[in-house]
Amino acid sequence: MGVILKYVVAGLLRYWLINLDYWQTIANRVEIATPLNSWKRLIEGVYLYDHNINPYEGDSFHESPIMLVFFYYIMKKVPFILPVLFTFLDLLTAHLLYKTSKAFIRILKESQEKQLAEVADESKPMLLDDAQLKESAEYVLSVYLFNPYSVLNCAGMTTTVIQNLLVATALWGASSGQRIVACVFIALATHQALYPVLLIVPIALILAEVNKGCTKCSYIRTLLVFVLSWGFLIYLSAYIMDGSYKYVYNTYGFILTVPDLKPNIGLFWYFFTEMFEHFRVLFVCAFQINALALYVIPLTLRFKKDPILLATVLIALSSIFRSYPCVGDVGFYLALLPMWKHLFTFMQQKFIVGCTFIITSALGPTVWHLWIYSGSANANFFFGVTLSFATAQIFLITDLLFAYIKREFTLKHGSSRQVDGKPAKLVLR
Repeated sequence: MGVILKYVVAGLLRYWLINLDYWQTIANRVEIATPLNSWKRLIEGVYLYDHNINPYEGDSFHESPIMLVFFYYIMKKVPFILPVLFTFLDLLTAHLLYKTSKAFIRILKESQEKQLAEVADESKPMLLDDAQLKESAEYVLSVYLFNPYSVLNCAGMTTTVIQNLLVATALWGASSGQRIVACVFIALATHQALYPVLLIVPIALILAEVNKGCTKCSYIRTLLVFVLSWGFLIYLSAYIMDGSYKYVYNTYGFILTVPDLKPNIGLFWYFFTEMFEHFRVLFVCAFQINALALYVIPLTLRFKKDPILLATVLIALSSIFRSYPCVGDVGFYLALLPMWKHLFTFMQQKFIVGCTFIITSALGPTVWHLWIYSGSANANFFFGVTLSFATAQIFLITDLLFAYIKREFTLKHGSSRQVDGKPAKLVLR
């Protein structure tokens, strides 16, 4: 299928689903919509703002003021373009990921050429050629365009579509060496959902590698542009809300304190439903440290020479451990995995992870119906499915990292293994 035909088919599919009679059902699914990205809550926030009521006074609206004003003017002036707008933005995200993957693949090839002298003779057939690299970029495009998670995320008209676009633009800016574009768009994504702040680390590493200047100076400039951009967005949001910073509690505060325990595909809601109130602060801090800070330093120290893999893994981990995840977050990082197609032969859990994804994706809606509508199941059933889904994602990421290390070791030392003169097998535990 040609590239243009892929865009046309994927666009028509998304537009058809948005105009389907079952659209409300899709838009309100707990796997798709959360208190942060729900189209229903966005409409309510715009309605309150239109009637001169502060939407952040209550507990229904948690998007940033910039997003509020953006959709306010669209709904007032041209509401009929919303289905086309969401479809176009999602296709634009796919295109940016396609361009980004091509740039990333070029970086991978340059890195491979630099390390050619360290590669063992028997491992040289494992080196990537141009055909494999080009094929990976096309897989990235196809996976995003036709992944059910991404398609349903767009069909539900969630604001995660905007977040994915912002992150994709930031990655494209970093891979192209455009520091201002990368920093401004990752600041916009952070302002909307907070967790993309993790990506400033791999973005700084990528920019330093692409621009090939003073490494420390590049890091400082990247961090400075990001902080200034984020600070300006916070100020701009306060200006929109008539100089008030009260919106911060209902945006960042809502994400960090997790007051809404409506079920979703994450791990927070069930745990804090069962948690004694006087332990809540301790475990909220523990969960958020796990999501925001725990993995950044060790992963950066180990994979600083491959910031593209670092970015992919951090996006995946934040999608798994954030307080209000949805399938749109999962679909985004799954689209990046084909860049690492050359690692798949070193992965050991592909079949288990694939089966778990399929089974949990089918069981989730089924168990939800049994719990909420039939009354023949309970919260434990649904949480069991979401826990299995999160476990499969963790297996996927750890397997990818182990595969990278195994391939790196094999390239340097060759594929043959002998211990005491007998064939041996390399196993990472």
